Amino acid sequence: MKKYEGLFILDIAGREDAEKEIVERIQKAIEHAGGRVETVQRMGLRPFARTSRTRSSGYYVNVIFQAPPKAIAELDAKFRLETDLFRWQFTEPMPEMPVREPRATAETGAERE
Repeated sequence: MKKYEGLFILDIAGREDAEKEIVERIQKAIEHAGGRVETVQRMGLRPFARTSRTRSSGYYVNVIFQAPPKAIAELDAKFRLETDLFRWQFTEPMPEMPVREPRATAETGAERE
């Protein structure tokens, strides 16, 4: 299984109590596709950088999960049928970059900063 990060924008205009139910449906869909949810981060209501004709903001949720690679296509197809999801995107988290030690300069032998 690979690790993925899913960013979801929920369409809950005027229904603030619906957020919990929609997030539970997202988690169940991931588990049904053979995945395992690690973290759910509710980022709250945020304005869009560019407004659409009907929306100017959305409720953002970030989900980190593990799933087999074939599950992403299945989840994408399932989420297309969800009317409460405005947008979603799946990415693989970036690996952590190793910390490099500073090199000594040739002239002084001292470390650069």
